[in-house]
Amino acid sequence: MKAMRLHSLMDLGKAGAEEGPLRLEEVACPQPGPGEVLLQVQACGVCHTELDEIEGRTPPPRLPVIPGHEVIGRVVSLGPGCSRHQPGDRVGVGWIHCGCGGEQENIQPGFLATGRDVDGGYAEYMTVPEGYAVPVPATLSALEAAPLLCAGAVGYRALRLTGLRNGERLGLTGFGGSAHLVLAMARHLYPDSPIQVYARGEGSRQFAREQGADWVGETTAVPPEPPAAIIDTTPAWLPVLSALEVLRPGGRLVINAIRKEDTDHRELGRLSYHRHLWLEKEIKSVANVTVADIAGMLELAGTIALKPVTESYRLEEANRALRELRSGGVRGAKVLVISEEESFP
Repeated sequence: MKAMRLHSLMDLGKAGAEEGPLRLEEVACPQPGPGEVLLQVQACGVCHTELDEIEGRTPPPRLPVIPGHEVIGRVVSLGPGCSRHQPGDRVGVGWIHCGCGGEQENIQPGFLATGRDVDGGYAEYMTVPEGYAVPVPATLSALEAAPLLCAGAVGYRALRLTGLRNGERLGLTGFGGSAHLVLAMARHLYPDSPIQVYARGEGSRQFAREQGADWVGETTAVPPEPPAAIIDTTPAWLPVLSALEVLRPGGRLVINAIRKEDTDHRELGRLSYHRHLWLEKEIKSVANVTVADIAGMLELAGTIALKPVTESYRLEEANRALRELRSGGVRGAKVLVISEEESFP
């Protein structure tokens, strides 16, 4: 089968990284073990977490490895003992490849990540434990469903962790693959809550306006009214301090990122207890997702007909998609289309 494999870590922001970190290779098709299913991959989203892997912020434990954790595929065959799925079923696989199955499996020692700890979906086929292959609503194409497996699921978890009540203001700092999905979910779950978006680039701010944000400003802008909660989806530190500064007393900042980059680490030196933390302001991080988050996200997406904004690429164009993601200004989500069943627009 064809696969894009990572052989060494690389800083995609440096000169000389134009060719990209992944190699298109012919590798043996995996075989499902006990309790596993084999999937023919239809589509796989390109996520900022892949950049975290490639650039060493959350490095794979072994190399080479096949990245990719926003996977939509068809079940091809079943390993011994499987009973949940049948060949032909369409399922999704997210960042959690397997865990303990409990409510906090996302932070337990047995957590394994798809595309980092085990081979993922930048390939024609992959295997996964049957309990972590989640049915996908028929109303969604593979292209539309793929971003929901991580950008959507972790956004769904982040939104729940805000503790927001209907009518309270929600802020989103950074506006790309995850945040535009959170905005759509929040509109459904909290219909009376105004939504504010803080974004560095004008392209992202215009995208937020098009998606229906009630107020849009630069990362450091001060909104007319303070939000009760803000979700940060950026890899930087400046948005964290800016968000804390504008939160209302007793507000909560939810940081939806695996790692923060060091490029603006100096911003932490400006942290002021009085300006940023006083009056019972709270910070909560998001760590991974559970399979229940993925199932809940897909169920919600089917209910509200959530249609992510996407850009499609062929498997062999994965390096280009990663470079464009690294450069910023993303409108929606980037998705590799891998099988012939999914066609390009």
